[in-house]
Amino acid sequence: MTAPYPQSQAAGHTLPRRVRAGYSLGSLATGAFGTVPGLVLLPYLTDTLGIAAGVAALLVLLPKAWDVLVNPVVGRISDRTRSRWGPRRPYLLLGGVALAVLFAAMFAGPVGTGTDAGWYVAFAFLATATAFAFFQVPYVAMPAELTTDYQERTRLMTWRIAVLAVAILVSGAVAPIVVAAGGSGLSGHRWMGLFVGALILAGAVGAFVGTRAVPVGAVGESEPTLRAQLAVVAGNQPFRLLLACFVVQSAGIATVLAGVNYFVVQVLDDAESGTTWAFAAFVGPALLVMPVWSRVGARVGKLRAFVWASLIFAAGAFALVASPLLPYVLPYLLIVVIGCGYAGLQVFALAMLPDCIAYDTARTGRRQAGVFTGVWTAGETFGLAFGPGIYGLVLQLFGYVSSDTGLAAGQSANARLGVLLGFTVLPAVLVGLPLLFLRRYHLTPADLTPAGLAPARP
Repeated sequence: MTAPYPQSQAAGHTLPRRVRAGYSLGSLATGAFGTVPGLVLLPYLTDTLGIAAGVAALLVLLPKAWDVLVNPVVGRISDRTRSRWGPRRPYLLLGGVALAVLFAAMFAGPVGTGTDAGWYVAFAFLATATAFAFFQVPYVAMPAELTTDYQERTRLMTWRIAVLAVAILVSGAVAPIVVAAGGSGLSGHRWMGLFVGALILAGAVGAFVGTRAVPVGAVGESEPTLRAQLAVVAGNQPFRLLLACFVVQSAGIATVLAGVNYFVVQVLDDAESGTTWAFAAFVGPALLVMPVWSRVGARVGKLRAFVWASLIFAAGAFALVASPLLPYVLPYLLIVVIGCGYAGLQVFALAMLPDCIAYDTARTGRRQAGVFTGVWTAGETFGLAFGPGIYGLVLQLFGYVSSDTGLAAGQSANARLGVLLGFTVLPAVLVGLPLLFLRRYHLTPADLTPAGLAPARP
């Protein structure tokens, strides 16, 4: 057994603002890729390429399911990388550049509409998801190595989620505008791909440059095989419980992203600007409530604050089922409530993850943050893909009619009901129910103090 992994100069101390800001810029890339495919890809397939909703759901789901296999491998590669930039930072640049280029290519296919175009998008999405794994896994692994301070991780995640909220707001709200300004249909989506690709590139380069002055440790001893590393991951009960909860919740979040365009067009009858307003209502509040959630977490603990945020999200989503009976503005206000819960849910899940990794380091004496974050991002990515997949299947079951005109076709009352239930009840259940997994989660500052990984008081 080796000594604990080498610490950065900032470990155990307050990180400089420039480091928090630099690291958080990577969320421009993760936020854009985590948002835009979930928001526009399913409608692009059904309402522009003319792909049946059920088939489109599979085309969205299967490439992301690949990440379940590749992400842990990327984590192991990252753990064992030796370079003058450290084990993580090379992938911020190389993976980020590849991600930006491939994302733009995903919406720039040589085929027009129909089945062949759908297959092109599926294969391009597979390549893009692979590039994303090489960026995201090392990026998510870095906080566990930047600091060992329990509360500093929450502060670092608060910065990251604030930038993530900006990225989601800009990419999610502006992407539909770019599509419309570019002429809608195939042309508009090509321009949108270039816009989002540029945003991803800015975030990747920003994170690479912004973390250049912070040593994040050298390669240390890890388990000899990937199978052995995954066994260690499976034996980490706090990580296992948190992961199970967050994977299911990610699917719930993704159903909101996938359904927002359908919801505002078919339920709210606001095709002109509804998607932009709804997305702004979902993400905009995060910028205001993030400091509030940080203080709540410091006062009541990360776990309790995480539960509160999840319940706020679930309650807002469930209440939204009454939208057809509500005055025009109230559904958007309920989406604001969902957004407030979403902000806290993201902050505390990502602040609890490094605690689980640090717990493993203390328990085994081995440095394996990459494998843990590989498994984490694989689960999260699968959840984010499963959300649009299951939403597309709901549309299929309720009789949604596809179109190849770039505009949604007229829908039956039954199809509109499927749109509503998939956007409200489904995410409420997927976000609220998995909290049951956390009944045995036990990591607190007191638990980590004996290992020297947290201060004596929160």
